[in-house]
Amino acid sequence: MEMLYSIVDKLNGLIWDVLLIALLCGTGLFFTIRLNFVQFRKFGQSFKATFGSISLKGDKAGAEGMTSFQSLATSIAAQIGTGNLAGVATAMVLGGPGSVFWMWVSAILGMAIIYAEATLAQKYKTVVNGEVVGGPVYYIQAAFKGTTGKTIAAIFSVLIIFALGFMGNMVQANSIGGAMQAAFGIPSYITGIALAILALIVFLGGVQRIVSVTEKIVPLMAVFFTISSFIVIFARADMIIPSFVQIFVGAFNPDAVLGGVLGVTIQQAIRYGVARGLFTHEAGMGSTPHAHALAKVKHPCDQGLVAMMGVFIDTIILLPMTVLVILTTGSLDGKLTGIELTQSAFASVLGNMGYVLVAISVLFFAFATIVGWYFFGQANVKYLFGKKAIPVYSILVAVFVAIGCTLKVDFVWALADLFNGFMVIPNVIALLALSGVVVKLTKEYEQNKK
Repeated sequence: MEMLYSIVDKLNGLIWDVLLIALLCGTGLFFTIRLNFVQFRKFGQSFKATFGSISLKGDKAGAEGMTSFQSLATSIAAQIGTGNLAGVATAMVLGGPGSVFWMWVSAILGMAIIYAEATLAQKYKTVVNGEVVGGPVYYIQAAFKGTTGKTIAAIFSVLIIFALGFMGNMVQANSIGGAMQAAFGIPSYITGIALAILALIVFLGGVQRIVSVTEKIVPLMAVFFTISSFIVIFARADMIIPSFVQIFVGAFNPDAVLGGVLGVTIQQAIRYGVARGLFTHEAGMGSTPHAHALAKVKHPCDQGLVAMMGVFIDTIILLPMTVLVILTTGSLDGKLTGIELTQSAFASVLGNMGYVLVAISVLFFAFATIVGWYFFGQANVKYLFGKKAIPVYSILVAVFVAIGCTLKVDFVWALADLFNGFMVIPNVIALLALSGVVVKLTKEYEQNKK
């Protein structure tokens, strides 16, 4: 296992140290400029489009698609996972408090990327056997015609099935298992079995059950976690400003914060900030376009605006809750990492109840992500093998969920980083190739609004 971890870690170094940081940040900057800073210009419209589309009528998702808010809820369910609870903790251990600054940078640039992803997903969605389908495989084929497009699309499909359905869901399960053991003393393998059974029940219920679960869980878990975090943060209110100082100073001079106890460099702060930022908001990964493609909207850019709000809510609003809890309580000492660090931070103020609160939060956060990522992987299983393969895929994901609970946290995160990185490459190349289409659609949309 140690040898395998060493190999995975070296591969991560090769693709994350320069290539993916340059590719993701460069693409975000490119779309930001080409779209005239769309994430800033259209922020108000994005907010209105998002929260103005919430319906309490209980609209049902089906073969013809889902509401714009249901699409967003499904994508946020995937975004707001352990990245917000455990991912940011590992980022700060490996890259120092300054890594949070680079997570925010990646999110701001990512809002322009995800706008392009969702807009293109809407533009190139299609109907197969009476069912609306869409996602990167369809706009990849539009970007690269013929055999080349089909080959790149197939490669992307295989990568996302492994990256999210298998490796990514192992990360989510791993955090749940660790949190449950710390809070209630439940052995990780017991949690893994129970989680796998529960997940399989939801998986086999189809898209309607998946959407029903995510649109209910997402708002509740966001409110619950935010209130819990505020209680801890305000109990250490005198440390709020020093915490922000650590973040901004640490982004450019890591040795100046925490007395250099973590021993990180600027390069590590950027690397882990961008890597964990991607794991949190997923802009550029090509995952959330599967949900955004199914939204029933009048124009592709309508869903592009809604998609931007998902990144903002996830990384700019919710992620700082965990960051400030860890920093204001002084829990970042390099001894703990992952979900254990987050639980320890909450427990330093709330006692044993802190372990329980985080365990409940991570259960809902991570389970919602497991459901969302299964859904994204399922779309690609159908694309490659047809509907007949879905039951087999469902069982395999459940098995990986059970296994994920028992593995070492560092190894699981390293695997997730590797496969996430691989799937970014074909998706971002297609986005850049179709940037002209995004610009044209945006101009058309804005002209129609006038």
